[in-house]
Amino acid sequence: MHSPILKCIKGVGRNFCCPYCNGRSIRYGMNKSGGQRYLCKCCRKTYLLNYTRKAYIPAINTALVQLLKEGCGTRSISRLLYIAPGTVTKRIHYIARDIKPPLLSLYGTYELDEISTYIGNKKGRQWVAYALCRENGMVADFSVGSRSVGTLSSIVQTLLLSRSSMICTDKLNLYKLLVPSAIHNTRSGITNHIERKNLTLRTHLKRLSRRTICFSKSAAMLTACLKIYFWG
Repeated sequence: MHSPILKCIKGVGRNFCCPYCNGRSIRYGMNKSGGQRYLCKCCRKTYLLNYTRKAYIPAINTALVQLLKEGCGTRSISRLLYIAPGTVTKRIHYIARDIKPPLLSLYGTYELDEISTYIGNKKGRQWVAYALCRENGMVADFSVGSRSVGTLSSIVQTLLLSRSSMICTDKLNLYKLLVPSAIHNTRSGITNHIERKNLTLRTHLKRLSRRTICFSKSAAMLTACLKIYFWG
């Protein structure tokens, strides 16, 4: 994959189109390296026509998200985009910080399941628990932690607040303590959709793949990648 290139900027005299919003821009002094800066009159963002550091190109975040969702790890993204691995990590946290969970519709049907992974080393086993909406295939909420009541309860409470008509799970005993029996369904084959989603997750996120040397060094990094994949 070639390094991302800033799209062509149309110039009319001394006026330029902003790469963020296509608004009118004006010259805005020089940076420390002597490059000409420009200021957009609409969104008030500043930019350069030619960046010496690839990480500052406006399209880099979009390319990073696309590669992350296609199974590339942190170092793979670094090699493909020609930016440092540390910069990739910082950008992932930065992008995930502004992503908010979706609004849930009332009286929906949800499937709830867990997928195992590990953080730091093979002894640091953790679980990613999440709920999948049957009507639209959207992930309603997720949590990273041990396979315990504390990890699962936050997701169940989110579903109960949306007045779910049915919550489908496997026969794990913890669910019987958290989900009201009136809306709890554990029938065989009732979680087929989320089981298929688990396979997709392991295929698309390198850090969740089985039998590889890829892993998450921290729970914060795993959470950030999941937020981008689910809602980014």
